[in-house]
Amino acid sequence: MSDKPVPIQRAAHKVLEPLHTMVYFVPEAGERYTAAGISNGRSGYFASRSAPMGVVPAEVVISTFYNFSPGLVRKAIPSCWENSSPEAMLEARYDAVDAAWTRLLGEAELKSDEMAEAAALGREACSAIGDEIVGRPLYAGHASLPWPQAEHLQLWHAATLLREHRGDGHIAALVLSGLSGLEASVSYVAYGSAFNEELQRKTRGYSEEEWAQAKVGLQSQGIFDADNQFTEHGRQQREEIEAQTDAAARTPYEHLGEERTQRLMELVRPWARSITKQVFG
Repeated sequence: MSDKPVPIQRAAHKVLEPLHTMVYFVPEAGERYTAAGISNGRSGYFASRSAPMGVVPAEVVISTFYNFSPGLVRKAIPSCWENSSPEAMLEARYDAVDAAWTRLLGEAELKSDEMAEAAALGREACSAIGDEIVGRPLYAGHASLPWPQAEHLQLWHAATLLREHRGDGHIAALVLSGLSGLEASVSYVAYGSAFNEELQRKTRGYSEEEWAQAKVGLQSQGIFDADNQFTEHGRQQREEIEAQTDAAARTPYEHLGEERTQRLMELVRPWARSITKQVFG
């Protein structure tokens, strides 16, 4: 990893990320998606995250999710909508977040002054990117949703908007780099992903053979060496991708300013740590 100072938008993303991603791992989500008509876990993931875009073909989800196996996406989209609807899945998703945060953080914390302050800061950050929908399809879908009433759900929605806004910018950087979705996933693990290689491969839906072949391809491009570690060129490429991602995500944090961004991170960090410990171990 680079020794350069971490840009504040990347630092904020890392602090906020557990607030959003817990919804993909807590039991409350699976229970509510099943009640909404989708019992398969992977189908629930693709349906709930793509629901803000409405009923779209598999190609749209493949495009916007980028590093997942197209075959895995096609198993879920659009067949998941035979037994459910985007509206039902969105309601189930917010209900799952509400129940999970109540369990993980406690009702008193959700009703605290700190939660209200964090929600206001998150919403203020998002106000700066409300019109940045061109070229950001997954963010645009989520940005079209109304803000929830409860303040802790407002914070979750803000974390989601900031995350998907950054993610769309990241995909743009990956496209410019020439990396396929599979190659991007393999190189991300080498760069220091929080997921280990096996978990990253399985959750993205790739076979061992596909994963190994991607490493061969990265070697032939001079991105990996013979030991499947970054070459100087490969590491420089990945750091350029991350720098472009940071640049594309700067607007909300420039709007907040460093002091208020630091305050948002200060407020959120204890909750993020608690959620990480309880959900991810």
